[in-house]
Amino acid sequence: MRRVILRAALVVALLCFATLLAAWFVGGELLAPRLAAMGDAPADLPIEAVTIPVPDAPPLRGWWVTGTTARPAVLLLHGIRADRRAMLGRARLLHRHGYSVLLVDLQAHGESQGDAITLGARESRGVVAARDWMRQRVPGSRLAAIGVSLGGASILLAPQPGGFDAVVLEAVYSNARQAVRNRIAMRLGDGMAELLAPLLTLQTQWRIGVSVDELSPLDRIGKLDAPVLVVAGGRDRHALPAESRALFERAKNAKAFWLLPNAAHVDFLAHAPDEYEKRVVGFLEHQLSGPSSQQTARHASPASMPDSASRHDPTAP
Repeated sequence: MRRVILRAALVVALLCFATLLAAWFVGGELLAPRLAAMGDAPADLPIEAVTIPVPDAPPLRGWWVTGTTARPAVLLLHGIRADRRAMLGRARLLHRHGYSVLLVDLQAHGESQGDAITLGARESRGVVAARDWMRQRVPGSRLAAIGVSLGGASILLAPQPGGFDAVVLEAVYSNARQAVRNRIAMRLGDGMAELLAPLLTLQTQWRIGVSVDELSPLDRIGKLDAPVLVVAGGRDRHALPAESRALFERAKNAKAFWLLPNAAHVDFLAHAPDEYEKRVVGFLEHQLSGPSSQQTARHASPASMPDSASRHDPTAP
């Protein structure tokens, strides 16, 4: 009987060890860099290859597209394990409307070096650097950002999120715990998600030096100092519609919410191109029609600045 118990205990121990080992391997794969050469730039856009320095980090590689003089500029930020090429459709759309556009590879993606994907933590440094680069390239112009998934999280996880005159967040996760759980549940079901998600989220501190609790766009969006459009897919199982709705509810400034009922975790522009143009470009046109945030900050006294409630814009698309 004792031998049977010992054998059973050994089997259980081996299974636990195998589970931990598998979780460590999977965690490493999830955070592994996704580097790729860009090749020749598309010929249908006036693209200039740029390198953007990032303090205490490798530089970002990107493409700059000059728009019409005096028109705003938009920073385009791709999703996880993608690169700047995923944002070319948006670049073409915005350029048709006269916008200048900056497409970058986030850290550890495309041609931007990095030792790990960090779910927006270190990537946020690149967002700040890209924003400041745009300020120098088009001084005085209104600036906006469109962030898809990881790109949107990188905007919100910056130490002081903002500095833009408008922000569009597409399919952004609410917090890392939920994001990991969603992905496991998609493949293995809710029960396994409850069991395995903690084994993966605990690794963030060891692998990237950031606690999983710090990876929470939901806790950061209230600090965003710009009007925001939150876009969600009704069938998205990576970033659940309820998560996007919660992000919208936490936003403090002028805000709008757009749900695409039949969209999963897909390219929303490709899914509904006409509606995307109407909603997203319409939002940008509405929010970018006045002076830039830099000009406002220089010339407005504290008494003249509107409070959070008055900045809510119910007429935004």
